[in-house]
Amino acid sequence: MRKLYALRYELDPDAYAQRMPYRSEHLALIESWREQGKIVLAGPLGDPPTYSIIAFEVEDPAEIDEFVAADPYVQQGIASSYDIVPWNVVA
Repeated sequence: MRKLYALRYELDPDAYAQRMPYRSEHLALIESWREQGKIVLAGPLGDPPTYSIIAFEVEDPAEIDEFVAADPYVQQGIASSYDIVPWNVVA
């Protein structure tokens, strides 16, 4: 069974407008981790988005804290809170 970790960001209600100045930096960070094989998929949930999910495949979930600390969406308060949840993928 494949084990991932889901990083769930709760987004500020006005996240869509607020994110634009930081979007390219946020996406570049995701792409960098994806190229390293540490991110499997990522994207917002809802219309308009109220959450964002990033699925990580890492040995140590503490690595995800490094990602969070570097993410401009967190630094700028666009992601108002987050949690990291183990995800046992069955399909």
